[in-house]
Amino acid sequence: MPASPSFAEFYPYYLREHQRWGTRVLHFIGTTLFLVALVLAVVWARPLLVLAGVGAAYGFAWVGHFFVEHNRPATFQHPWLSLRADFQLYWDLLRGREKF
Repeated sequence: MPASPSFAEFYPYYLREHQRWGTRVLHFIGTTLFLVALVLAVVWARPLLVLAGVGAAYGFAWVGHFFVEHNRPATFQHPWLSLRADFQLYWDLLRGREKF
């Protein structure tokens, strides 16, 4: 993988790092909790809820990587591409384009 890959180059790698059912479920739960926290932060005017959402998202994702997938999160090397890929995978799972 190049030092600065494009998203098109990165996403297949990201999917390979998220092959197990448990990893995908944990990422899905974490991303859902982040989105709920984001909405509540706006509705209730409590911006600190966004931090709780970020903590939940990373917490669930990292548990998936360290204890289910047994690999290192892509966030450590490519934080922005990894974030984008997480939302892409979330959307693909919702639409049935990827399987849990």
